[in-house]
Amino acid sequence: MAIDYGHKRVGLAVSDQQRIIATSLTTVLTKNLFEFLDSYLVNEQVDEFVVGLAKQMDNTLSESSVYIEPFVEELAKKYPDKKIIRIDERFSSKIATQTILQSGAKKKQRQNKALVDTVSAVILLQSYMK
Repeated sequence: MAIDYGHKRVGLAVSDQQRIIATSLTTVLTKNLFEFLDSYLVNEQVDEFVVGLAKQMDNTLSESSVYIEPFVEELAKKYPDKKIIRIDERFSSKIATQTILQSGAKKKQRQNKALVDTVSAVILLQSYMK
C-alpha cells in the first residue's frame, strides 16, 4: 500500500497480490487515516507501506517532512509487523497532475485535489514496484 501523506488529505494506492499493477484506492482525511487503515487491514492483506519521502532539489528534507516524519513514526508503532519503505516523492504531484491532464479529464476533475493525491500514491507505488 502506498501512502501519499498530506497535511489535509492522504492518497492511498494498492497493488495486486503479484505486485504487477498499482491502482488507486481512495483519499481520506488525514485525521481519519488510522481509523481507515484499521478497518482496511481487517479485510485486506498489506505487507508493506510505501510512504513518500519529501525532499527538496538539494536532497534535504522539505518543509512537509515536519508532519510526515511523525506520521511515519506513529505508523511504525501502530503496525510493527509491516515494513515501511520510503520513496522519494519529488515531482509526484506534478507528474500526477500531468497524468490526469493527459487522460483527458475535464477541468473540474483536474482541479480535484483528492484525485491528485490518489494518483500521486499510484505513482509512488509504481516507482517502488519497478
